Amino acid sequence: DGNAHFETEINIDSPEMLYLSLDRGVTKSIDNDLPFFAEKGKINIETELDYFYANAKITGSKNQDLYNEYRKVNGKFNEQTLDLTQAKFKALKTKNQFLKDSISRIEENITRRKYLYAVNFALNNRNFEVSPFVALSEIRDVNLKYLDTIQKSMSPKVAKSLYGKKLIQLFQERKKLEE
Repeated sequence: DGNAHFETEINIDSPEMLYLSLDRGVTKSIDNDLPFFAEKGKINIETELDYFYANAKITGSKNQDLYNEYRKVNGKFNEQTLDLTQAKFKALKTKNQFLKDSISRIEENITRRKYLYAVNFALNNRNFEVSPFVALSEIRDVNLKYLDTIQKSMSPKVAKSLYGKKLIQLFQERKKLEE
């Protein structure tokens, strides 16, 4: 009927990342899917048709607020990596091996910082379901001792949540493989 406003009710056992998808009928763009942390209570999503993902404002979810904070910092790491990829490409074109090796070391350092940031984020937010979600989606291959620390630090409520259970399961599976 042309009305862009709608409401829906979703029953979930614990906070969970869901996706609001827009079918434009023409293209499958990354701008067509909007991830958001659903949790009990009212979640409000405001956006525009032309910039569905980019201009989205999601309110009503503490996990979403924390995840936005995480993504903001993580985005800076990604920008640095992209800049270095461009510089590395130029070094390869000019056959400057010393510069290429230097850039590779800087990239490794950024990756290490990115992982440590994710670990610290998960530990600092252990009372929220975003903690195991970030561990599962961003650093599932992190050193087992970090995964162990994260899963042991989760509050009992978070440990019983969807992502808490999945993180504990991942830790147990990885531990078996490393024995």
